[in-house]
Amino acid sequence: MVLPPYVEQKVREALSEDIGMGDLTSELVVPEGAWAEAEVIAKEEGILAGVREAKLAFVILGARILEAMEDGSSVRPGDVVIRVEGPARALLAAERTALNFLMRMSGIATATAELVRRARAVNPAVRVAATRKTAPCLRELDKRAVALGGGDTHRLRLDDCILIKDNHIAIVGSVGEAVRKAKMAASFTRKVEVEVSRPEEAVEAARAGADIVMLDNFTVEDVKKALELLRQEGLRDKVLVEVSGRITPDNVADYARMGVDIISSGYITHSARALDFSMEIVRSWIQG
Repeated sequence: MVLPPYVEQKVREALSEDIGMGDLTSELVVPEGAWAEAEVIAKEEGILAGVREAKLAFVILGARILEAMEDGSSVRPGDVVIRVEGPARALLAAERTALNFLMRMSGIATATAELVRRARAVNPAVRVAATRKTAPCLRELDKRAVALGGGDTHRLRLDDCILIKDNHIAIVGSVGEAVRKAKMAASFTRKVEVEVSRPEEAVEAARAGADIVMLDNFTVEDVKKALELLRQEGLRDKVLVEVSGRITPDNVADYARMGVDIISSGYITHSARALDFSMEIVRSWIQG
């Protein structure tokens, strides 16, 4: 499989960050001719992500992957995620970088899967999406983890779609005016999404031609009111309705139950707990 260029770049940067001028301890303690076989083991249940990046960390330093589970797989404590062999110093130098990719990305995938499960239990058609609240310089990987957990990546960058937010509206003057400007200037191939802060603004946005209306930091009751207003005006079927802001596993079902189309959550990338993995050396030898 051909990897996107940014993947190897990110992995090499992470290795360089951790190794620096060299693994001082291994160079002093581990014989240069020592080889080893190691297993990367899951310590808890979750959804795997970051296997691609973890494998690459080992391979870049000269190791060989013997077998590996697939990204997106479910794991349980004790599952062997990766088996790898190679120069012992290389395995030890790659260990933390490989585990860090697995821990962070699997944590995001697992948190996403849980949000999706809870939301779709009451609204099977709803999409759970990410936001741009990602780690600097790791957005592609954070968003990939979201997708592996069953979520929607939402926009990746500012050039990805038109999303009119509160500060755009503050400068332009009104929701309707901002939407009209975007619709007039943008290609017909571009959808226009607008963030609103009150139920009445949802109607204003839909009347102005918005394709997607984001209800930002709405209470469940305000979401219900916004949807009722859109129905009363005959506009509900003309727009997708997204809710966003302070969405967690504890309240996602309440919002999904309202019948919205999309639920976006920063929680899945900025507050997901890392999944625990370890690497164990299972045998070693001196290469002849």
